[in-house]
Amino acid sequence: TCALPICFNLYKFISKLLILPIKFMNEAFLALGGNLGDRSANINAAKNELKSHSIIINRQSSIYETEPWGMNSSLKFLNQCIYIKTFYSASELLSTCLEVEKKLGRQRKTSEYMERSIDIDILFFNHEIIFDKNIEIPHPRLHLRKFVLIPLVEIEPELQHPVFKKSIRELLEDCNDNCGVARFL
Repeated sequence: TCALPICFNLYKFISKLLILPIKFMNEAFLALGGNLGDRSANINAAKNELKSHSIIINRQSSIYETEPWGMNSSLKFLNQCIYIKTFYSASELLSTCLEVEKKLGRQRKTSEYMERSIDIDILFFNHEIIFDKNIEIPHPRLHLRKFVLIPLVEIEPELQHPVFKKSIRELLEDCNDNCGVARFL
């Protein structure tokens, strides 16, 4: 048999080994949304798919029902923000998000805003600023959208935007978006 203090110390050591990699994971904030089909089920399915790709969801906002932004549609959106940890790089995370969207029925036809079953946007990745032909981080329009800022304030109000040097709370206060945003779930 094992003496209790030795077993406890061994347990603490193994626990630290299991937790240690999490400290070295990349952190990101994602926006999930859609206005086609069972909107709530689509958001939950997207989160489950992300988890199946070894993405850890640490925090999530409430789900909000929002008026369409940048497009004419009678169908309202559901939106949610999540804080994740991942070993993926920003470009690998983008590829994974696009794969999840496609699996859940998202069809990208144009660069125009259109109705969709699910949309997954990377809002922030660590505290990095990334501009290349495939990805822009922070998301270039997040500061213009209350349907992103309101759920993001719920989970990380003091997060600093690395370009604007303002907190999410400050960006929400400055936002002129008039589209309605109401807590759904």
